[in-house]
Amino acid sequence: MRLFKFFGSAPRTDRPFALILAMTIALSALFINAASVLAAGKNQPNWPEETETAVQKVPLSSRATSQNPQMLALRSPELPAQVAADTNSFVTAAVDRVGPAVVRIDTERTVSRNLDPLMEDPFFRRFLGEDLRSMTPRQERLRGQGSGFIIDKNGIVLTNAHVVDKADRVTVTLNDGRTFPGEVQGTDEVTDLAVVKINTKGVNLPVAPLGDSDAVKVGDWAIAVGNPLGFDNTVTLGIISTLKRSSAAVGIPDKRLDFIQTDAAINPGNSGGPLLNSRGEVIGINTAIRADAMGIGFAIPIDKAKAIYAQLAKGEQVSHPFLGIQMIALTPEMARENNSDPNAPLIVPEVTGVLVMRVVPNTPAQKAGVRKGDVILQIEGEKVTQPEQLQNLVENSQIGQILKLKVRRGSLTKDVAVQTAQLRDF
Repeated sequence: MRLFKFFGSAPRTDRPFALILAMTIALSALFINAASVLAAGKNQPNWPEETETAVQKVPLSSRATSQNPQMLALRSPELPAQVAADTNSFVTAAVDRVGPAVVRIDTERTVSRNLDPLMEDPFFRRFLGEDLRSMTPRQERLRGQGSGFIIDKNGIVLTNAHVVDKADRVTVTLNDGRTFPGEVQGTDEVTDLAVVKINTKGVNLPVAPLGDSDAVKVGDWAIAVGNPLGFDNTVTLGIISTLKRSSAAVGIPDKRLDFIQTDAAINPGNSGGPLLNSRGEVIGINTAIRADAMGIGFAIPIDKAKAIYAQLAKGEQVSHPFLGIQMIALTPEMARENNSDPNAPLIVPEVTGVLVMRVVPNTPAQKAGVRKGDVILQIEGEKVTQPEQLQNLVENSQIGQILKLKVRRGSLTKDVAVQTAQLRDF
C-alpha cells in the first residue's frame, strides 16, 4: 500500500512548482540545440566555390567510392556530360564522316510495250472496236531508285550499273536535300559499276574517303549506308561474314567479281551505297542480296572500283578478256566417282585441275580446239585448281593476248594456245 502511495498523485500545492520546472528544462534544451547548429554552421564549406573541385577532394584510398559509378555520379555534377560524350560510338563517327557524301539516285526510263497480238487480229478488232485498240498503251515510264556516293568534289558519283541501266533521266539528291541532274558517264555490266557526273556549278561537294578492301578481315565491323525501300539516310550495322565470295557461287554467273559478304542489312534501294569499316572508310559498294536468305548481303570490293572508275568517268570501255568456257573444279576423287557411274555422260581424267563442262560456240576456246571434258592443268605455266583462279588469270590478261594452256585430254597432255577476246563481243 505504501508503494502505491509513493507513486500517487502529487499534492495540489506542488503542481505549480512542477510546471515551472518542466518549462525551465524545455527552454534549456531549445537554447542548447540552437547553439549547436550555430557552432556547426561555422565549419560548413562554401559550396558554390567548392563545387568545381568536389571530385578532386575524394580521397584516393576510398575504393568503395572510386569503384562505384553511382557514388561518383552523386559526387560530381560534371559527370553526366562526360557520360553523354562517352556514348558516341564508332558508328556515329563513321556515319558523320561519310553520310554527307551518300546520295539518292532516282531514275526514269521509257519502255515500249508491244500490243497484244489479239488486238492486231481483224476478227477481234471487229468486236472490240478501234477505240479500245487505240487506248492500249504503247509506252510506259518506269521509275527506279538506288544509292551512290561522291568520290570527287567536282561531282563524280559511284554507283551500281544496274541502278542506272538504260535510264533516260537521272536525278541525284544529296543528304542535305540539294538536287542535281545527273549524267551517266560510263557503265560496266560485268563488274556492275557505273559513274554518274553531276554539275556542281563550282560548289565543292562532300567526298567519301576510300579505304583498302584488301585489308578487310572476316569479323571486322561493316556499316551499310543508303536509301533502302525509299527510306533515306538509313544506316545498318553488321560484320564481314566472309571474303572473296565468287559471283558464280552467289548465283550471278554473268559477273566477274569476288564479293565481300556481310550480315549488315541490305535491301532494295541500298544498291550503289557504301559499305564502311569502323573508321568511316568505304571498303565496298553494296550491290546484291539473296532473296532466299536472311542476313546475307554482298558488296563489290572498293579496290575493284578504284581500278576502273577513271575509265568509266572518261566514257571508256573496260576490258574483260574472255575464253568462252564453263568450268568446275576437279579432283581425282570426284573423277573416280564420276567414272564409276555407268550412266556418266563422259569419262574424265583422274587428276586435279579445272574441268571444262561446256565450250561456248564461236568463242576463242572453240576456235583453239578446247573440248568438253578437257581438264585445264596450267595457264601460262601457273597451276590452276579452281575456276575462280583461272578466271582471275584470264581477267588480268590483255584483249588479244595469246594464253598457253596445258590440258589433259583422256590419257594425253596437250598444249593449247587461246587468243582472248572482249567479253562484250559475245
